[in-house]
Amino acid sequence: MSKTKRITLGIAAGALALGAGMGVTGMATAATTPSPSATSSTDAGTRPADPGGKPGGHGHGRDGGQIASQLATKLGVDEAKVTEALKAFRQANKPTTPPSEGTEGTKPDRTAQEAALAKSLAAALGVDEAKVTSALEEIRTAGQAERAAALKTRLDKAVTDGKLTQAEADAVSKAVEAGVIGGGGR
Repeated sequence: MSKTKRITLGIAAGALALGAGMGVTGMATAATTPSPSATSSTDAGTRPADPGGKPGGHGHGRDGGQIASQLATKLGVDEAKVTEALKAFRQANKPTTPPSEGTEGTKPDRTAQEAALAKSLAAALGVDEAKVTSALEEIRTAGQAERAAALKTRLDKAVTDGKLTQAEADAVSKAVEAGVIGGGGR
């Protein structure tokens, strides 16, 4: 493989990792991302959309409030209640101290975090925990499918435009699916 193709593949993989990583961690960060202050929420509507059409990526778990809306629909509860329950969970689970030396960048256990979120939401909303867990799983699975389709579209375009070969695009897809880059593993 030529040096130019390796550089191109490296840049493409990095961009895909960043984009996929932000999308996949959206649900996990819904549990840990502090809610915006009153002053920052006023400019939330003026943030540019990302290529996936989602708002600027801050505030409501980096999903622009979509998880609250989706959960409210799936659980049959008021969206404002879900929003408040998510906000309360984030506030209760906000780190009180910065990461200790050598642990910066380590991710919390996603399974435990999602279980704690489901338990908290179930209690706050008066809904069965299994129903909340199922709704969260459905939302996450749908998000992964959307991101996989968007990735395929971008890679197909890169191949069509001559920026990547089909083999390179297939390698990027395989790396994302395996969780090697982008956190898109199953």
